[in-house]
Amino acid sequence: MSVACRQVDEETKAAGEAEADAPGGRPLYFDYQATTPTDPRVVAKMLPYFSEAFGNPHSAQHAYGWEARDAVHAAREEIAALIGAEAREIVFTSGATESNNLAIKGVARFQAKHTKGDPPQIVTVETEHKCVLESCARMEQEGIPVTRLGVDRDGLIDLKALEDALQRPTALVSVMAANNEIGVLQPLAEIGALCRQHGAYFHSDAAQAVGKVPLDVNAMNIDLLSISGHKIYGPMGIGALYIRRRPRVRLEAEMDGGGQERGFRSGTLPAPLCVGLGEACRLAGQEMDAEAARLTGLRRRFHQGLMGRLSGVSLNGHPEKRLPGNLNYHFEGLDAEALIKAMPGLAVSSGSACTSADVEPSYVLRALGLSPAAAAGSLRIGLGRTTTDAEVEQALDIIVAAVQDLRARQAAPAESSK
Repeated sequence: MSVACRQVDEETKAAGEAEADAPGGRPLYFDYQATTPTDPRVVAKMLPYFSEAFGNPHSAQHAYGWEARDAVHAAREEIAALIGAEAREIVFTSGATESNNLAIKGVARFQAKHTKGDPPQIVTVETEHKCVLESCARMEQEGIPVTRLGVDRDGLIDLKALEDALQRPTALVSVMAANNEIGVLQPLAEIGALCRQHGAYFHSDAAQAVGKVPLDVNAMNIDLLSISGHKIYGPMGIGALYIRRRPRVRLEAEMDGGGQERGFRSGTLPAPLCVGLGEACRLAGQEMDAEAARLTGLRRRFHQGLMGRLSGVSLNGHPEKRLPGNLNYHFEGLDAEALIKAMPGLAVSSGSACTSADVEPSYVLRALGLSPAAAAGSLRIGLGRTTTDAEVEQALDIIVAAVQDLRARQAAPAESSK
């Protein structure tokens, strides 16, 4: 970690610890795109598989193994049901990063080996998650061409630009369902139709979208889809990759071993985590519509409250085509890291990435056309399953007070110098 990043982390941690020791306890949590708390119902479902039902799901010769195997299969069915897939099309992974790597590298390498002449390209988007962009960059190093599409000021891709890119032989198009910073929802059905028309596989990193907005891999012509447990109130360390069987998607495995998961992902499955992901998907499927409506109402209430009480604030990303619980704001004239430090009672995040000696502005916000200063002055605010009306009002009070205080401090030297 760089010196600058370490300093920011230590200052923020110190501020948070001071808040935790103060009356009122821990900060309000408004960072649900980073991670979600594991739902107590999920924890309860997992617990037996850490103790009495502790069998290896690949042990086929006794009851302990059969019990774990059946639980894993039931979880696979719940995950598949949430996205309109078949249970046998679900491959367990350690999370969305592994799923994305397997989808992109696996398809690209298979296609490159089985194509005469130049390998077909990968098409992706400038605002994808880092693990997608880095996987594409790695494929580029192996001689596979990559086309990166831009986005408009709302964060949406241009379908005509995608169609133009698909005029070249294409192995895979990778477009995320919902952006992790600005929450923008891409037009998956339209993208899928174009991919099918041009004979390209369509992969979507749906870590942020699964369980929050409806997804149907068949209706949307999605061939590969990545899922993460800890983004949908499941445990960390578990995810899944949907791999279409008809028409069959062919890809190379990333890991060698015992051939588990149809040979796509070797290794002993962590039965408790698989069970947790399955239960998280089951609950999400049952509660999605009501929860989306509730969060959309809270999001609009938050937005109206903030815009009504502060000037010099603008929303990043499309105002409506976004996750129910996501907001991302630019605060004019302010630095996001300074603002976060001034709000120890609120857990939010900036889009900054510690990738060098400095804290760099978000590449996602820069792709929307924001200046480096504007991108560095933006905050992501995430609402989730446990967010209440009262917490929204408290968060608004904290943000408004901090912004007003920082702006007053900035104005004071200017006034004194006159």
